[in-house]
Amino acid sequence: MTGWLKTHTRSLLFAFVLLAAGGLLAVFNLPVGLFPHIDFPRIAVSVEAGDRPAQEMEAQVIRPLEARLRAIPGVTGLRSTVSRGSGEISVSFNWGSDMVAAALQAEAAVNAAVPDLPAGVVFEVRRMDPTIFPVLGLAITGPVDPVKLRDYADQQMRPLIAASAGVADVQVLGGQQKEFQVVADPARLAPLGLSVEDLTAALTANNQVTGVGRLEDRHRLYLVLSEDRLTTLASIRDSVIKATPAGLVRVGDIAEVRASVAPQWTRATAEGRDAVLVNIRQTPDADSVALIKDIKSKITVLQAQAPAGAKITTFYDQSELVTAAAASVRDSILLGALLAGGVLFFFLRSWRLTLIVALMLPAVLASTALLLGVLNMSLNMMTLGGMAAAVGLVVDDMVVMLEHVMRRLQEARRDPTNGVSAMAGAAEMFRPLVGSTLATIVVFLPLAFLGGVAGGFFKALAVTMSAALVFSLLFSLVVAPVLAERWLRDRDIEQAEKGGRFMERLSAPYRRWLTWLLGRAGLAVAVIAGVLVLAGGLAYTQVQTGFMPKMDEGGFVLDYVAPPGMSLPETDRLLRQVEAVIRSTPDVESYSRRTGLALGGTFTEANEGDFFVKLKTGKRRGIEKVMTDIRGRIAAETPGLEIETIQLMEDLIGDLTAVPQPIEVKLFGNDPAVLAQLAPTVAKKLEGVKGLIEVVDGERPAGDALVITTRREAAAVEGLTPQAISSQVATLIGGTEASQVSEGEKRVGIRVWTPPALRNRVESYGRLLLRAPDGHMLPLSRVADITIAQGQAQIMRENLQPFVPVTGRLQGRDMGSAMRDVRAAMATVALPSGVRVEYGGLYAEQQKSFQGLALVFAAAVFLVSLLLLFYFESFVAVAGVVSVVLLSALSVFVGLWVTGTELDISAMMGLTMVLGIVGELGIFYLAELKSVQQAGAAELIEAGAARLRPILMSALIAILALSPLALGLGRGSELQRPLAIAIIAGLLAGVPLVLFALPTLIAALRGMSRRREASPRSPGDPS
Repeated sequence: MTGWLKTHTRSLLFAFVLLAAGGLLAVFNLPVGLFPHIDFPRIAVSVEAGDRPAQEMEAQVIRPLEARLRAIPGVTGLRSTVSRGSGEISVSFNWGSDMVAAALQAEAAVNAAVPDLPAGVVFEVRRMDPTIFPVLGLAITGPVDPVKLRDYADQQMRPLIAASAGVADVQVLGGQQKEFQVVADPARLAPLGLSVEDLTAALTANNQVTGVGRLEDRHRLYLVLSEDRLTTLASIRDSVIKATPAGLVRVGDIAEVRASVAPQWTRATAEGRDAVLVNIRQTPDADSVALIKDIKSKITVLQAQAPAGAKITTFYDQSELVTAAAASVRDSILLGALLAGGVLFFFLRSWRLTLIVALMLPAVLASTALLLGVLNMSLNMMTLGGMAAAVGLVVDDMVVMLEHVMRRLQEARRDPTNGVSAMAGAAEMFRPLVGSTLATIVVFLPLAFLGGVAGGFFKALAVTMSAALVFSLLFSLVVAPVLAERWLRDRDIEQAEKGGRFMERLSAPYRRWLTWLLGRAGLAVAVIAGVLVLAGGLAYTQVQTGFMPKMDEGGFVLDYVAPPGMSLPETDRLLRQVEAVIRSTPDVESYSRRTGLALGGTFTEANEGDFFVKLKTGKRRGIEKVMTDIRGRIAAETPGLEIETIQLMEDLIGDLTAVPQPIEVKLFGNDPAVLAQLAPTVAKKLEGVKGLIEVVDGERPAGDALVITTRREAAAVEGLTPQAISSQVATLIGGTEASQVSEGEKRVGIRVWTPPALRNRVESYGRLLLRAPDGHMLPLSRVADITIAQGQAQIMRENLQPFVPVTGRLQGRDMGSAMRDVRAAMATVALPSGVRVEYGGLYAEQQKSFQGLALVFAAAVFLVSLLLLFYFESFVAVAGVVSVVLLSALSVFVGLWVTGTELDISAMMGLTMVLGIVGELGIFYLAELKSVQQAGAAELIEAGAARLRPILMSALIAILALSPLALGLGRGSELQRPLAIAIIAGLLAGVPLVLFALPTLIAALRGMSRRREASPRSPGDPS
């Protein structure tokens, strides 16, 4: 190796420069986003079927669709929510499924079922991924006609924004839409023998453009059009409906024709004023930061084109969190690198060695970015976090190599006859450095098979760290020796000798302590293991557990539900009080509100919706305190309004997995009435659980319904059928869009309707005039009964079974302990016969992730064992290192407990990485022994003394490099904080265990082996 490096020095350095330059170019060209691209294995099928009751919706629409969807290959579960006239079916697949093909199969299954469904059913099939929420939200406000605001957003903003690369969809919410209304009283139409349906048909017939043929004349070809368009309000009024002996009957003669707005069942506001909201969604592979920057550059142009007085503001900007997280990770990398450089200089006192590391570290990270680009990955919170977490390990490889080179050069300076050079010293480190790096990399291999949310998020981190370690190994083996050979001088060796005096002061007591331990190896091993097992076991029982790390995203979603059946104006009045609470909170910068809509653009009931509250940057209270404050004030000032507060990332993960709440108790049974009676009892029990807030009993009724029931005999006498009656009533109450008028690119509907006085009161419905086939008019009350039915609750189904979910959120408490209390509370509930309980929510996702990560941990132990056995061919070495690794892993629970950090999937990742990092230190130690099997006490002590400096340097560098993440410095670093704390805790125990417990354990195991070999044979044993 030495000769090869010397021969190819120039080409290797040039390749190093090219790789670093290519990586630097990749850094500036990689897409930047909040999360890695994750194919969540879920398809959502939304269904609209008019205003039919929930039970009829379930029986006629949802069940047939469930049967079709359940038959799709790969489906693992179904979950349905059914309400009045609408429903949504969540279809789950195995992780790793081809979701493009799954979406096509789901759409084909629904299409196949449509002929068997009631007429008028419409559906939408959509894949669920992190882009379902907008990447940018804009609000348009001002003292401007709401129709003009909506037209401006639809016709000018939408096309310009949609032209930006990476935009998947532009949704416009709120405002009002213009329409022409033809308002006619059936009583005025009756003397002319006309009905509202006749008026609708006449307007449709008077607004036609038809191609009637082609004409060839004198060598030219003409398209013949019959064009009869309605273009203005006057043209609608002048449309002829009927010719009579007295003259022509026009629309304006028998109806009021006016410009108005379409019926509005949704509302959007921002900053306390009615607003039009524009949600911009990105494609999965888009660069969020570049996309938002491009759109914002167009806002200046859009503002200049906006109606006078209109103002465009941003109510949500995902790039703020992305750039803040990137900046904090950048700062963590820089701070970690500086601290690592300080450790290197403290021990070796060489500026040149520090400069080598300072050059190689950014080159490794840039090369990692280049590989991410090759793999079509992005810079996001996981890959950037992976780079920050890898800094210590990257520097560690370089430091170990350079420390060994310096040690050999120091020895050569003391004894010039040995002729050891930097290159020769580097060649000695080839095998142990490769083995130690592989010990960390193999830990990540099982993650390739990890599914669920943990796999989706942390595979990107694992790939990033593995890539960084591979490049670190390559540069440490090839580039570091070449630079050391060229740059190091005698003065650097002299400085290292001075720095070594500190290690000499540590080496002497280290030898004494290790000698004392080796003299009583069995007892020492038992005591060390016993103490750590007891401490780790106690900590494990006390440590809190969670799912995803908590972080301050700078904003949160406030979901609300007003009392069932509350009208839109009354709901709006109630929510104005909520807006006053939000505006008066000093930590709030801005907010937006949707009623009858959700942040993702989906429709809900008119009494439901959400706020997105954006908090100020800089000094303010923590987001949890702000949410608690606002929630408490709303509860006190607006009783009757149910609210839930949640940060966007948790809300997003909940929506993607169809389990939005942390705690969910699912009551299954065949009798919905029994479940409905049981749910409030269960909710009452859960309300008594400490830390559980916003408990919802799962019963969410819609508003009351006005039910029109046809008396068939009476209808038959009048010559009417139930279908004919329903059709006429629909036109009289809701109006019918007869046609449309073109106004440039805009299409304005023509609605035929009845006067408000005839349809705005329940008692007036019986007086609605119907027209019989023979032309006579009759009131609706003559052929139908009109009653008021109480609102029906939503119907929930999971895997073809009805169930009721009782849900809650957590405040100031971890998920694990809360679930223990929930289970204890449920044990006191007497369940009726036929009812069973299951636990879902994010807790169920946590359990799946923990099970998967436990398997990853076990696989990592076996892979590290295999690597050790391959390297040393000694079961003593395997047993010693694996024991030390497992004891270090126990210390992770102590670290989490002491720091009050939850055991979540990030901490579990750190726990798994401790295996590789401590295993790496163990390999460094064992590599100093000529033979693990033959090593005596003297060899074990000398190996420890020789490796004392590099092991201490490696551990200190890793701990200091991770400390910015562990302290949670900067926005976004909270995601990796549990991982960093876990690794630091493992290293704090792992270093003394490797230096003291590992040689002691090897001595104890060898002693046991020798005693077995020396034990006398029984008389019957063969000689």
